[in-house]
Amino acid sequence: MVQTQKLREGDFVETLEGFIFDVKGLVHPQSRVIAYVRYVPDPRGDRVRGGIRYRKLYKLEDRREFLRKNAPMYLYVDPVFGMEMQSVPLHRVSRTYLPILKVEELLRLGPKNIDQVEKLALEFTRLLSAKSGVSIEYIGISGSVLVGLHGPGSDIDLTVYGKRNGLKVYDALRELMADDLRVEHYGYDELLRLYRFRSEDTAIPFKAFLRVEQDKCFQGTYMGRDFFVRFVPDWDEVSERYGDRIYRSIGYCTVRAKVVDDSESLFTPCSYRVSNVEFLSGVKTDPGRVREVCSFRGRFCKQAHVGETVRVSGKLEKVESLDGDVWFRIVVGERRGDYIIPERLL
Repeated sequence: MVQTQKLREGDFVETLEGFIFDVKGLVHPQSRVIAYVRYVPDPRGDRVRGGIRYRKLYKLEDRREFLRKNAPMYLYVDPVFGMEMQSVPLHRVSRTYLPILKVEELLRLGPKNIDQVEKLALEFTRLLSAKSGVSIEYIGISGSVLVGLHGPGSDIDLTVYGKRNGLKVYDALRELMADDLRVEHYGYDELLRLYRFRSEDTAIPFKAFLRVEQDKCFQGTYMGRDFFVRFVPDWDEVSERYGDRIYRSIGYCTVRAKVVDDSESLFTPCSYRVSNVEFLSGVKTDPGRVREVCSFRGRFCKQAHVGETVRVSGKLEKVESLDGDVWFRIVVGERRGDYIIPERLL
């Protein structure tokens, strides 16, 4: 049986039916892995692997609806997270895909036996390793390339493991974007395209979106091809175990808050420690007990910085630790209306 502790953000799992899920987060039940369905066999699909056509599911609501209609066994109410979640029982996992092993595979095959997209992904991985000084064994290739469902125009998706490694690679990306013509920030046209894609399930005013996203160095183009780099803590940096805390949804709210710690904003899941919370609409609780804003979606990384006042819309959750500590957090990214926006951009 697959061991849950060996699966984390950036990995993929395939089920007995051939559904391919992307793993979410770092904390999972003992007998299941929390993951969202991403690719499904479909005769009308535009991606082909092993003679089988697949369709990619994008919006969260489309993924849930697909499972509700076709495979409800992959939806369940989790007793720790207190909500219905997409997840795969480990006994239904037929195959796992790990980004680090994909790099090893491409290196082993050599340039003559891999396609152009795989070559570019591997080149970019090597470039980031060389520029940052981070060993290539801590950088993996994820996304469609990982599961062999990429096409000629597919993006490059990388995952960097370890917080210190992540900071080094992010600095390297910043330097490359300043000095290396192969690596570029998104320009206006690319950001407009990205906005139109993301606005299907994330509602942020375009002007605010433009000003936030244009400075992010974990996304852009390499040799004219879109890339996204995800930063994930390594195993020895994950202290929480499943069941250490119990989470309960209170409802949705909009707040104003001040960011007092953004040291976890680069990583997925990302979080922002906050203070001076003021409830503007929706459900409420004692503002002094709201400690953080967090998200399991990479698009909300590096969304705000220390000292900024932000406007946040998301799900208010009560968090109760085994030691009796009780506090609240706001989770962003589970519905279209969620956002984190610095007030200076509104």
